[in-house]
Amino acid sequence: MQNLGKYSFGIGDRFAQQGKAQLKAFFMAAEAGIEVTPVWNKSNREHQIIHTDPADTRYEADVAVKETGWKGSYFVDADHINLGNVDRFIDHSDFFTIDVADYIGKEADKESVDRFLSDNSKYQGDLKIPGIEKPFPVSPELLKIIANKFLYATQEASKIYMHIASKKGIGNFITEVSMDEVDEAQNPVELFFILSSLGKLGVPVQTIAPKFTGRFNKGVDYEGDVEQFGKEFEQDLLVIDFAIKEFGLPASLKLSVHSGSDKFSIYPVIAELIRKHDKGIHIKTAGTTWLEEMIGLALSGPEALSLAKSIYAKAYERREELCAPYSTVIDIKESELPSPSKVETWSSSQFADSLRHIPGHPLYNPSFRQLIHVGYKIAAEYSNVYISHLNQNAGIVGKQVTENLFGRHFGRLFGV
Repeated sequence: MQNLGKYSFGIGDRFAQQGKAQLKAFFMAAEAGIEVTPVWNKSNREHQIIHTDPADTRYEADVAVKETGWKGSYFVDADHINLGNVDRFIDHSDFFTIDVADYIGKEADKESVDRFLSDNSKYQGDLKIPGIEKPFPVSPELLKIIANKFLYATQEASKIYMHIASKKGIGNFITEVSMDEVDEAQNPVELFFILSSLGKLGVPVQTIAPKFTGRFNKGVDYEGDVEQFGKEFEQDLLVIDFAIKEFGLPASLKLSVHSGSDKFSIYPVIAELIRKHDKGIHIKTAGTTWLEEMIGLALSGPEALSLAKSIYAKAYERREELCAPYSTVIDIKESELPSPSKVETWSSSQFADSLRHIPGHPLYNPSFRQLIHVGYKIAAEYSNVYISHLNQNAGIVGKQVTENLFGRHFGRLFGV
């Protein structure tokens, strides 16, 4: 079986230009004594918007690894796939994020439900998870509710996994199951029985991405009760530890935090708990590299700054169109969005400081940042012009990408 490693980081790269700059952060972490596995992730939706192909992501990763001399493991993630789109990723990916969020709440057939209830009847009463002080009450009624809510989704995960395995061979890829893009968070008891079902169905899940309490908006910090997040996160860690033993799941199974980039307020909590329990973590970034490209362009002279301002102006004009697909994972306050005419007067440092995620900085503007986050479609429409500017200013842009990953992300999570 492929081994993802204890710590891994999903490094989305919308335009597939920053592989070497991203890898530099992983080299720096390794030099500081922390091994982190890079995983280049890109979803089908992102490929469609930018008009790229999964082969482009594989090419970027392979070239970056070869040219930098990276000797560690690395993976290419077919992000948020399903049976309808997975085939285009098969030849180019060795990590598959199986997204079953759309199947949660769909009921499985009666025979499957009855089998699930029978398989898990021994957990009725007080479910005791080692390390969690209070047992969880599990009634027959609760088991049936969980079956009706999640069993069909796990069956779908099994179908997709089996399809991938039939093409690539068992053990030749990393399997992640994702159910984060839903309205309600899964509690630790639900996670336990989800893992029970995945185990019974033969899905060797190595990372699982539940929906956590609070808002994980794209490109900005966590919004919610940090203390409650910490309580649930620790319980999930302990549930996974117990489920590995109970259900024969891979020993490397770990939590995956989606839209995990820029969630700086919960990084200390995550860092403390994974150290306390000696557990791994997978963090999946969401557009943070693309934002650093825009910062780098803003700092690269008048022509590149003008392009960055033009991208924002068009994003502002088309904000309803751009925000619609991301409505559940952004929170843009219209009153805080600067007008394009105002942004046109900004200096390079004003633009960069308004966009760069430095908590407490007087110019940092989360709404401005989120609109540019969803505005990558505009950059894609500039096509070769945008790519040309990235290449012309690769040094400054790459510096932003590396410093963001290493300084603001790895530093907070791993203490490097």
